[in-house]
Parts: sequence; C-alpha cells; structure tokens
Amino acid sequence: MAKTVFVLNGPNLNALGKREPGIYGGKSLDDIGEDCRAAAKPLGFDVEFRQTNHEGDLVDWIHEAGDKAAGIILNPGAYGHTSIALHDALRSVAVPAIEIHLSNIHAREEFRHKSMIAPVVVGMICGFGPASYTLALQAIAERI
Repeated sequence: MAKTVFVLNGPNLNALGKREPGIYGGKSLDDIGEDCRAAAKPLGFDVEFRQTNHEGDLVDWIHEAGDKAAGIILNPGAYGHTSIALHDALRSVAVPAIEIHLSNIHAREEFRHKSMIAPVVVGMICGFGPASYTLALQAIAERI
C-alpha cells in the first residue's frame, strides 16, 4: 500500500490561474493537484489534495493527517503569516510537514516575511511557483 501525503491549501488558492498571474502563475489549483499526483507516483506516494478558505478546516485536516498520512505539505496562504492555530495543530502531529509558497515571501511586502508555520515544520520552500509543490514532495520522500 502506498503512503499518503496530505497536500493542504489555504485561502484564495482556489483562485489560482485567475488571481495575479504575474505573482502566482497561470496554472489552476486543479492543474497543480494533477502535477502533484503524477510526481508522487514514482516516489511511492498517494496524494490527498485539498483546499479551503477556512482556517478551522485546515486545523482539522492537519489533525486527520496526523492519524492517516506519512507527511504534510501545507501552502497556508496568508494564514502562514498569522495563524497560531495552524502552528499549534502542526506541533500536535508526529508526521513531517513542509510549508510552501508559490511566491518568494521574503521578496514581497514586509508583513509576508514572518511565518508562524516555519518554526514547527521541517522546512520551507518558496518562490518556485507550482514547482514548489513537486519540490516539497521530493523533500518529504527524503525525510520519510
């Protein structure tokens, strides 16, 4: 049986492909999900790919991943800069997690430079557009 990696996406990522393509690229989140599933197969993973605009859903999914997944890849969107709840949820699970962002958050507005998630994940990947997801899958494979 293949291991499962939860790929969780936060607010506004459902608008990818339409929202600020100069920053986030032209791929839709569905396209990125397909890319993740294809990249995960040779690594021996299945991908559970989800998106929500609600912080509590992400918390619930992180807890679920703690029971069911080999790892978590989280694109928290704006919640990455503000959410102590996501920080605490990630601390409560015993599976490796990686934070990702499509854009380089350190080259953008100053309020995006601080991550509430970074202290409780094994690493962060940002600035590589949709490839951030597949890079994170490779990193999870190395970590597990």
